[in-house]
Amino acid sequence: MKALKIENSQGHFLTEDGTYETIDKIDKTILLKLVNAALEEGFKIDEYNEDNLKNQAHQIIYKSISEKLNDLHNRRNQFRDESERLYLDEYEKYKS
Repeated sequence: MKALKIENSQGHFLTEDGTYETIDKIDKTILLKLVNAALEEGFKIDEYNEDNLKNQAHQIIYKSISEKLNDLHNRRNQFRDESERLYLDEYEKYKS
């Protein structure tokens, strides 16, 4: 399923129960889940298109979130490598 989609001239996000809610109701809990989803292989969203979103608030929110999630998804391997390297010294120190 798509994490973000454009339907009926509105932006929508995927909720925990598998339904879609309008993007203007998004909160920090959902954003964290979307970030985690962006780090996975099967992450999909509808590409931002201003003409398909009639509500200006939806345009601003959807564009901002979709750009950041796409960037993270495209750099997910680099992000994981940097995260693992960050704690490698401490891991090695306490490993034994």
